[in-house]
Amino acid sequence: MKKKTTGPSGQTPSDPHATREARKYERPIVSREFILQYLAEHGAPLTFSSLAGELGITDETDLEALRRRLKAMERDGQLVRNRREGYGVAAKMDLIQGRVIGHPDGYGFLTPDEGGGDLFLSAKEMRVLFDGDRTVVRVSGVDRRGRREGAVVEVLERNTTQVVGRFYLEKGVGFVIPNNKRISQDIVIPADQQGSAKHGQIVIAEIITQPSLHSQPIGRVSEILGDHMAPGMEIDIALRVYDLPQAWPPEVEAEIAPLGTQVPESAKHGREDIRDVPLVTIDGVDARDFDDAVFCERQGKGWRLLVAIADVSSYVRHGTALDRAAFERGNSVYFPERVIPMLPEILSNGLCSINPNTDRLCMVCEMSIDETGRVKKYRFFEGLMRSHARLTYDQVAAMLAEGDQTLRARYQPLVPYLEELYALYKALRERREARGAIDFETIETRIVFGLGKKIEEIVPVVRNDAHRIIEECMVAANVAAAEFLLERKMPALYRVHQGPTGEKLDDLRGFLAELGLNLGGGDSPEPKHYATLLASIQKRPDLYLIQTVLLRSLRQAVYSPENIGHFGLAYEAYTHFTSPIRRYPDLLVHRAIRHLLAGRPAAEFDYTPAMMLSYGEHCSMTERRADEATRDAVDWLKCEYMMDKVGQEFDGLITGVTGFGVFVMLKDIYVEGLVHVTALGNDYYHFDYAKHRLSGERTGVVYRLGDPLRVKVMRVGLDDKKIDFELVEQERKKSKSKRRASR
Repeated sequence: MKKKTTGPSGQTPSDPHATREARKYERPIVSREFILQYLAEHGAPLTFSSLAGELGITDETDLEALRRRLKAMERDGQLVRNRREGYGVAAKMDLIQGRVIGHPDGYGFLTPDEGGGDLFLSAKEMRVLFDGDRTVVRVSGVDRRGRREGAVVEVLERNTTQVVGRFYLEKGVGFVIPNNKRISQDIVIPADQQGSAKHGQIVIAEIITQPSLHSQPIGRVSEILGDHMAPGMEIDIALRVYDLPQAWPPEVEAEIAPLGTQVPESAKHGREDIRDVPLVTIDGVDARDFDDAVFCERQGKGWRLLVAIADVSSYVRHGTALDRAAFERGNSVYFPERVIPMLPEILSNGLCSINPNTDRLCMVCEMSIDETGRVKKYRFFEGLMRSHARLTYDQVAAMLAEGDQTLRARYQPLVPYLEELYALYKALRERREARGAIDFETIETRIVFGLGKKIEEIVPVVRNDAHRIIEECMVAANVAAAEFLLERKMPALYRVHQGPTGEKLDDLRGFLAELGLNLGGGDSPEPKHYATLLASIQKRPDLYLIQTVLLRSLRQAVYSPENIGHFGLAYEAYTHFTSPIRRYPDLLVHRAIRHLLAGRPAAEFDYTPAMMLSYGEHCSMTERRADEATRDAVDWLKCEYMMDKVGQEFDGLITGVTGFGVFVMLKDIYVEGLVHVTALGNDYYHFDYAKHRLSGERTGVVYRLGDPLRVKVMRVGLDDKKIDFELVEQERKKSKSKRRASR
């Protein structure tokens, strides 16, 4: 193990990854895997000089390369440097690294990189951290609720370099209250760092000094965004609060400058030509980028299905400036009436978009599916395609489900293939139900704007069979991609979704027992047990309540190199293959498939499992970031929409119950607000977490998820994006009658 190196590169002969490193670097250095193995077997931390000596590295250039590699491993949490400057393997030192999730009340949680339960971080520990920081902690104990508590050992990576918020000037003291509620510290702005900012304005504060145990974070005003009521301000704030990249770096602009609007002839060579196959895209009426097309025909008793996906990996090469920018963004972000794309428009709406009657490069998943909806075999290939039509969901649903003769005549050459697609969908749907996949019917909404970008209305998005057809086709291709990579042991990112934790399951069973219901499966319920329960409650008046609690018992889906299956879809292996224009994990999957199609072994892939772990964590973060940013912007717009409705009364449903009150979603308006516990009536109310309800101590009045309420709008706050309701008089009378009845 302690063989000395002989070459000028400092590469140790014992390193099993030497070939890969030599291929990647002009002067290769020992791999991360070998360093971790060496330190683990050594049994104790080693200083830089000791480690370099053990590995026989003496050349100054190679020493600097080793120093950079160790620093990167320390930043990524693989190594920890102790007070004696010794490098040790974090996993061997009983330390846990992960990303911090802040809470508005000052405390936070650490989500470990390696999975497992979150660690609680007290307000004291959070004094040195911002939401999103990566840190190493040690387990310091267990709190009275049974949660593991963490104590900060070292901050690995600072996530926050600037914040957006409102600037306040009180008695000569300046400070910024961050708009991001997960950051609970105010940012101190010294007098000489305030610029021309005025009290109450929205500003960007650059962090000069990060928080510590002994001092608040200090910043300077780097930009004044303006007054918080300006049109479009909600998106400007969200972009900066969540640090969403907007501009393309000069090096990216230089790389995409030579690109045209048409696929060059040289790029078409060596591909399977399927331009005669009548593939079509089916998307929303307002879609601008088209990354998938489908074709289906009868094959014996079953079907032949082609899912053609834009071949983004042909244009976005690993290691380029464009690739780095796409990775940083992680995904496209869809705000109301504005998109922040993962790729520049020349690609996302141009060369990579499957526009009709235009040659496009594609990656194709071809599947043979039997009459029961089972995929018998599949293959992947690089293709050259031409979309034969750009169809919308409404058009396809009208042709297939409603028999619209005008549309059927217009698209007559395509109708037979669409009908086979519909027949295939029905078989896939039956197999989905037999498999036990979980189907939650949630309400999605769309904001309709009028003049001056003012909201006219908020309407529900209605899903039809055409939406479900495409969904089933994409799921089938994603499963095939996951199996293809898994069988060949390729480092890849899987889309994983875990079932309920033991604690969540206990709470869920207690709640269901109150309603006379039971979830099968004992201590390890399967998706089919959820699906069976959902099917049995469809006609119950408390369907919304039960479905909400079931949904909240499950964990969030994430990206991971470790395949642990997808609980919700009831698949043992699942990945994302079908949207590389707008999701970086899909691009990584395409690169892995392309690598295998070229006949190259998995060991020569540009990515290791350790790298994929880091990529998965980053892409899961950018997905959450996009969700939170769009939710913030929508919440702001909804508050603006409600500002002229203060004093009006509405019917609604309770969508959330907490110890401080109930959240109510207004019927037909889809805006949510809070009825504070003090506005519920003259009583002491007790919160039952497991049963999702508030109960009055004296009156016996109960408020629970799904209950109807009539409320009055009392306050709308744009700053905190909160709406306050009160019960109207008739609801108070109901409460009194409930109290009399209980006597």
